[in-house]
Amino acid sequence: MKARKWISLLVCLVLALGLLSGCGAKNSSYEMAYDSGVAETWAAAEAPMAANGTASLTDTGASTTAVPQNRKWIVTVDMDAETEDLDALLESITSQIESLGGYVEDQRVTNGSRYSTSRYRSASLTVRIPAEDVDSFTQKVSGVCNVVRSSKSLEDVTLTYVATESRMNALQTEEARLLELMEQAETMADLLEIEARLTDVRYELERVTSQLRVYDNLVDYATIYLGIDEVTEYTPVEEETLWQRIGGGFVRSLKGLGETLLDVAVWLIVNLPYLVVLAAIAWAVIAIIRRLRRKKAVKKAPRKDTKPADQPKNEE
Repeated sequence: MKARKWISLLVCLVLALGLLSGCGAKNSSYEMAYDSGVAETWAAAEAPMAANGTASLTDTGASTTAVPQNRKWIVTVDMDAETEDLDALLESITSQIESLGGYVEDQRVTNGSRYSTSRYRSASLTVRIPAEDVDSFTQKVSGVCNVVRSSKSLEDVTLTYVATESRMNALQTEEARLLELMEQAETMADLLEIEARLTDVRYELERVTSQLRVYDNLVDYATIYLGIDEVTEYTPVEEETLWQRIGGGFVRSLKGLGETLLDVAVWLIVNLPYLVVLAAIAWAVIAIIRRLRRKKAVKKAPRKDTKPADQPKNEE
């Protein structure tokens, strides 16, 4: 009897160990499947980064730069240009922006003044162009004016965008679950607790959705900062020889001298009424000073003593 009891106890112990090991294997397999799913998700997100090998590119020349696909890029272009007719150039650029489906986000025009440091007009524009048409726009701008400087930068925001999108999906799922729990709430305390959590989730969801829209706008539309100066002569782009530099410098000196003389003549003509009044005042002051000097000179002149003719001479 004792042997049978020991055998039955041993069999029960073996069965219990088998059940525990089965549950542990089941839990470990679930965790492994979860971990492998997460790893595969992150591997899929990071695979384009490893394939591209870079997160940002910079283009300082006028040529185009190939942008890797299946990524989220923020494209920014900075250009400085010269033109001989600012109004005509602005009209041409505006028509090109409209034809490409873009828009002008900010525009400022500065008119030259003889009271300011700049005598010529200038303009600065912030332009938004669809990202796929940014190279076409820069080429068209280069064709209608003299581009003296151009730079292009690319910022990769793929991982940030994916994380923000995942956060938005998780919040939407939590919002739907909270709405289901609200319908099933039995007490007022549970209902108030669910409503408080739902308010927080909706606030966070609105913030994340707004951030995602900002990223979409920055990715879909490239930002172009365009500065334009109105000049009388374009800046030379080729290296000049010694004689060209001497000749060009001499011509520029003559031109500067002519402009200076012209400015002086214009200033004299414009301020002629003031000059006439000042000249009259100066003439009057000089005349008064001369008259005072003459009176003072007369007073200081020595007087000659004259004796009468009939005065007798002294006798010795």
